[in-house]
Amino acid sequence: MTTSLAPAPAEQLRRGAPAAALPMVLPVVDIAGLATAGLLVGASGWATAAYACAVLVLLVADGQHRLRICRRVSDQLPRTVAVAAMPLLAVLPWVGPGVGSDELRLALASAASLVAVRAGTCAALRGAHRRGRLLEPTLVIGTGATAVRVGQLLRHQPELGLAPQGFLDSQPPRHRIGLPLLGELSELADVIARYRIQRVIVCFPAAQDCDLVPLLRACRPLPVDVCVVPRMYELGAALPRGYLDELGDIPLVPLRRLGAGRLGAGVKAAFDFVAATALLIAVTPVLLALAVAVRLDGGGPALFRQTRVTRGGQTMELLKLRSMIDHPDSDTRWAVLPEHTSCLGRWLRSTHFDELPQLVNVLRGQMSLVGPRPERPYFAAQFEQQIPRYGDRHRMRTGLTGWAAVNGLHGDTSIAERIRFDNFYIEYWSPWMDLVILTRTLFPLQNLGSLQSLGLLQTMRTVSSGGSK
Repeated sequence: MTTSLAPAPAEQLRRGAPAAALPMVLPVVDIAGLATAGLLVGASGWATAAYACAVLVLLVADGQHRLRICRRVSDQLPRTVAVAAMPLLAVLPWVGPGVGSDELRLALASAASLVAVRAGTCAALRGAHRRGRLLEPTLVIGTGATAVRVGQLLRHQPELGLAPQGFLDSQPPRHRIGLPLLGELSELADVIARYRIQRVIVCFPAAQDCDLVPLLRACRPLPVDVCVVPRMYELGAALPRGYLDELGDIPLVPLRRLGAGRLGAGVKAAFDFVAATALLIAVTPVLLALAVAVRLDGGGPALFRQTRVTRGGQTMELLKLRSMIDHPDSDTRWAVLPEHTSCLGRWLRSTHFDELPQLVNVLRGQMSLVGPRPERPYFAAQFEQQIPRYGDRHRMRTGLTGWAAVNGLHGDTSIAERIRFDNFYIEYWSPWMDLVILTRTLFPLQNLGSLQSLGLLQTMRTVSSGGSK
């Protein structure tokens, strides 16, 4: 068996090295396409530049800058045209009569130009791949019949641009096709670094999903794209073709990068700052009145500070309105006894008004408006040892509210269930999901019926049950 310590094929690494720039191909091509459209219709100025920036942002948000394995533009054509039209639809209500024709011509030219330059780029890439250029070193996880078929497709279709380096699993391939076994699943990160892997295709390895998930999560910071062959892939999945990838007759489901990448993290941070500033200004009179009431109620300080664990296992000083008369063992005691709180304190805790000062933590960049709730170090250390996946929730900044909280998982509720919801939120985060959570925090649902109608809770349960097999 060839282990992960074996030297990588020099020729394949040499050819694959330039492929590191491939993720920037579509953004550059789209910029060129939008600039070409502006020249064709004679449009210039700030309005045209703003339109082009809006289209680029929407393309990123729609996931169209991910370079697919199957270089087909037709699958994404309807989405590309829709993205080109969206900024126009936003400004039409503000455009006077007879003025919208220029904007319409710009949108039509932009859609046509984007499709044309993308089609030309994909054709050029296929030609380069056939000549052995711009190849991406690829790792196949699994050694069963499907994994072997994937390896054969990669070797026999060079136009896909993937150079298979070998398999990764606990047992050798069932059929020899000239690709080595590079190691076991526990060596995934080492193999990716050793062979400079840029694509990982997961094909039903011998390990259970519950063992494979942490290994794949640990590789998220690495610059690799991960695709998964879905179970029962012979049956059509209810997903738009533009969101899928494929190898011949085998569909692939791409996994998201953590937090949807740096752009998503920047959008979340900007939203947190703007929204927290607005909320803090709005609630300042209420917050001052509550602070005075707390001060008069017990004679102690209005604010209570406590150390909590946030992103990356770091600690911060959490701010709350004081709701307890005294704080015996507050860092190590789980439940708050009634005799330790006043009537005002119990009211503050039941309404969660004691959490309002945490808007300051958000402005300081220590927290987010939405995210997993921060825990005390004493309990975080215990849960890390007792509850699977607990440490995974620290991949994102903690929040004032969260997906678990709006689903009733707060206070003295199951920590294991909270972790499932927290990790689901991190994996499926989007700006829209943050807005939904904030809306449900301000206007709580009386039951989960409307949530199930959205399909979100059922999806979460399906993902959680599938990962625990």
